[in-house]
Amino acid sequence: MAAAAEVDGCLQSFELYEAESKFYILGTNTDKTLWRLLTIDRLEPSELHVDEDSTMHSQSDYPDLLKILDEDHKSTGGVKFVTNCFGIIGFIKFLGPYYMLIITEQRKIGDIFGHPVYQVTKTAMIELSNSKTRPKLTNSKDENRYRKLLQTIDLRKDFFFSHSYHIIRSIQKNFSDPQEGWELYDTMFVWNEFLTRGIRNILKTTLWTVALVYGFFKQDKLAICGKDIMLTLIARRSRHYAGTRYLKRGVNDEGRVANDVETEQIVYEDLPGPRQISSVVQNRGSIPLFWSQETSKLNLKPDIILHEKDKNYEATRLHFENLRKRYGKPIIILNLIKTREKRPREVILRREFDRAIKIINSGLPGEDHLRFLHWDLHKNSQSKSTNALQVLLKVAFEALNLTEFFYYQVSSDRRTESFLNLSATLKNGFGPHVCDDNNNRGTADYVDDLDDISQDDTCGSSDPGNGIAEDNSEVNGSNTQIKPPKFQKGVLRTNCIDCLDRTNVAQYAYGLAALGHQLHALGSLESPEVHIDAPLSRHLMHFYERMGDTLALQYGGSAAHNKIFSAKRGHLKFAIQSQEFFRTLQRYYSNAYMDAYKQAAINLFLGYFEPQVGKPALWEPESGDEHVLDDDTSKLMKRARSDGSILNNSKPSMSSKGPNGMLNSAFTGSKKEGQYPNWSSDSMHGMSSTSENSVLKLRYTSSASHVKHISCELDYCNGSGDSNFLDLDWLSASDNERSKAISTPDVNISTDNAVGDVSSGTMVR
Repeated sequence: MAAAAEVDGCLQSFELYEAESKFYILGTNTDKTLWRLLTIDRLEPSELHVDEDSTMHSQSDYPDLLKILDEDHKSTGGVKFVTNCFGIIGFIKFLGPYYMLIITEQRKIGDIFGHPVYQVTKTAMIELSNSKTRPKLTNSKDENRYRKLLQTIDLRKDFFFSHSYHIIRSIQKNFSDPQEGWELYDTMFVWNEFLTRGIRNILKTTLWTVALVYGFFKQDKLAICGKDIMLTLIARRSRHYAGTRYLKRGVNDEGRVANDVETEQIVYEDLPGPRQISSVVQNRGSIPLFWSQETSKLNLKPDIILHEKDKNYEATRLHFENLRKRYGKPIIILNLIKTREKRPREVILRREFDRAIKIINSGLPGEDHLRFLHWDLHKNSQSKSTNALQVLLKVAFEALNLTEFFYYQVSSDRRTESFLNLSATLKNGFGPHVCDDNNNRGTADYVDDLDDISQDDTCGSSDPGNGIAEDNSEVNGSNTQIKPPKFQKGVLRTNCIDCLDRTNVAQYAYGLAALGHQLHALGSLESPEVHIDAPLSRHLMHFYERMGDTLALQYGGSAAHNKIFSAKRGHLKFAIQSQEFFRTLQRYYSNAYMDAYKQAAINLFLGYFEPQVGKPALWEPESGDEHVLDDDTSKLMKRARSDGSILNNSKPSMSSKGPNGMLNSAFTGSKKEGQYPNWSSDSMHGMSSTSENSVLKLRYTSSASHVKHISCELDYCNGSGDSNFLDLDWLSASDNERSKAISTPDVNISTDNAVGDVSSGTMVR
């Protein structure tokens, strides 16, 4: 029974067999001592029929099981081996039969406390029907186009998973709220939630599927004071309101924002016996207003259009309520967009975002107020009198004082079970597990920067520090200091316009501030501050630069603009400008020519568009929902709102077909009844009566004096009104002396009280 319970917790390796009427998948644990059988019917391929055998089979039963299956299908040619695989990605149906997506090759890229993390390196898409049961499609050409479109989602790039650890959640969330796989697939970070929905609903289990995370994973081992410290950086992209740069902007009706990414920085000791682990989480996401930009072949910087759809900022409120549920409080907003422009673009959103925050705060009790700082990174990075990174570090330290971070010490007597095992139902914790790839521990190919890591970075004592109380416990016959856990409360949310380039610099600063505190808590550093010019800072910069490039490619189509990082390294100004120019052109080409294509594939993969026989195809304009602008001189496709709709000119300037003739530029996010089950009808209907003139009226042109009037009206006339979080005079001061954050002017409570008022039971989501 114990063995059966273990295999229930995790299947890691699979074998796929094919018969005329069925597919069989045999799943096993790491050492192949126990096996289970899954049967997939092929007689009705337009319907998904799967069945799980409840019998546990031993290794000695395995040959007999295959023999029985082969005998059952002897009259039709028996059972044939197809491939080894490492889990089911999911099932999808276009206009005909179902297809099964499986992982056929994986590569270990790291581990979390001994639990391997893998990158997808090869997949297969297998049609469930056979030659006799294959439906006669009304339009097989469309079926093939859907298949090709789905295959443009390259699962070999930036998709990762773990068989035995919930990589889809932060360490603190796994610790504080242990859950089983069934519930976890509903999280915003499982990109194949839709693809696995069918099999999960039938089997009521997730044994056979893997939960794919899309984003970034990097892990290296650092030698600090003779200790091996594992540093891990994870970025998880939200599947809600996901897409490409100009086709997904702002917020939707449910409060979901574009380019929503959770970043987790993990530090732990890589050694036997008692170990310590620390984690800190931060967030980035598009400005939560209804806004958009034109998709243009002629303009590198399209106009920003603000839509007067949500005057009460209900969607904005929903967004911050969601953040509070996920992370607790306080929510700290770091807005890095421009505050002054000759031609208003970013400043339009800066003023409206400021107004939204202050109106939302006016309806909240003081302890729940959103903390905010508007700071123009572009202007300050160009100023010779301002060290932008140093200022961002000051902001990061003050934010970290409010949110704190997660810390836990694992004693050796608890290593035999999951140290996260606050609930007996948690099987996939940090302890030894049937799925642990112990044979591969220490031999992974993910440590790719060891040559660059100095062993004499900064050496500290074992001072527990950081305000963590100590308990002396008897562990393995010796006195060992056991420190109580700490929890992160609240989150720092950073944004610029794209939430890519400037945001990544700010996230690095926060990560550096946190790293000092984390290593100090582990006893590896005497001080919780790491100097910005220290070798350790450069190592961390490389992590965040790699992450920034990856996220920028995913959302914007090019690597990130890393001017500040490059300048910090001492690169020549000409070299920096050349690189930035090339990346600007690359991003422009991707946005103008490729994004509609990529967006369509993402919508198909995530289930936001489900093909139906007799309904318009994804690449066809929908009759009755096509909105033609009155201005015949306009040749551009225009976004109507930030919720995915597109206003479409009758004579679009973009070609009718994308690459390979698969998708034309008329692809829209418009909705027909029942076609986009996850989008609300209001958010998907275009503006049928909207003319070009009325679109122009949506552009926010309020003057600075108007914003000043709003601020005073809401009792925010404290200085510039750019922050209720920090003293801007102190922030802009050239000295390096840090002080406490100012009392929040609209709350009239001290910083210490603000932290103390946060419930200790509020955990990071």
